[in-house]
Amino acid sequence: MEHLKAEIREYLSKTDNERIQYIKENRWIGYPRAKYVFDKLEELMLHPITHRMPNILLVGDTNNGKTVIVDRFQKTYPPVTREETGVLEIPVILVQAPPIPDEKRFYNSILDRLGIPHRINDRIETKQSQVLHILRHLNTKLLIIDEIQHILAGSTSRQRTFLNVIKYLANELRISIVGVGTKDAMNAIQTDSQLANRFEPIHLPKWQMNEEYLRLLASFEYTTPLKKPSNLIAVETATIILGMSEGSIGEISKIVKKAAVEAIRTGEEKITKSVLKSLDWRAPSERRTLSNKMI
Repeated sequence: MEHLKAEIREYLSKTDNERIQYIKENRWIGYPRAKYVFDKLEELMLHPITHRMPNILLVGDTNNGKTVIVDRFQKTYPPVTREETGVLEIPVILVQAPPIPDEKRFYNSILDRLGIPHRINDRIETKQSQVLHILRHLNTKLLIIDEIQHILAGSTSRQRTFLNVIKYLANELRISIVGVGTKDAMNAIQTDSQLANRFEPIHLPKWQMNEEYLRLLASFEYTTPLKKPSNLIAVETATIILGMSEGSIGEISKIVKKAAVEAIRTGEEKITKSVLKSLDWRAPSERRTLSNKMI
């Protein structure tokens, strides 16, 4: 059972359904690029307060791990109540940009995320004041805005207004902001030269056939409770998975999980080429093409 981590081996004594349930759960894999992003986010948290705080723009293709990373980082800085003061602090807040660049919706998202009662139709000035007051009170240091490419869904005027909101919050609160999105997010931020200078871009590239990719597959195998070694790092198997996933870590994870479940259900107990080829699976580009034909 050397193909499994010690704590995973105990799952081999559980029922097939229990193992399948475990496999389907989300699990963190700390690969090097994710650790690099974590370190950059940590630098923002430790940065002394200045007039212009540093910011990050995390960009990458859909389903390539961006949201998983920032969500994981947020959980490393959970809300805490200081014993000496009894004051609640929320150092990191993660919100999603509204579907269109709308200032009021954005403020509502922040308040909803924090569970703060508010009237949806209050004036923007009221919302703004409420958000500023609350984030100061909570001693928030990092505001993460996911799906920031949504800015481009609005008119030029709306885009400019929304970007001004981001600048205003950063300046008034003296906090760092992390934008997260697809490559379009870069275009969104660069429409404002001042913001573009403040945001350090970090790219999450697609996975390629290299040592880092093989280590990722080894990590998946090490934490997947199958009774037999799958040897996912074998060139042919790794190549099949890479082709099916088109280099997206989210897709790689789904493929390994589906294949592992199939291996248990069939009694194969390892992920083989035949198991992979038996999956009801379409690559992301195939799904997009099929979706476009149905529209």
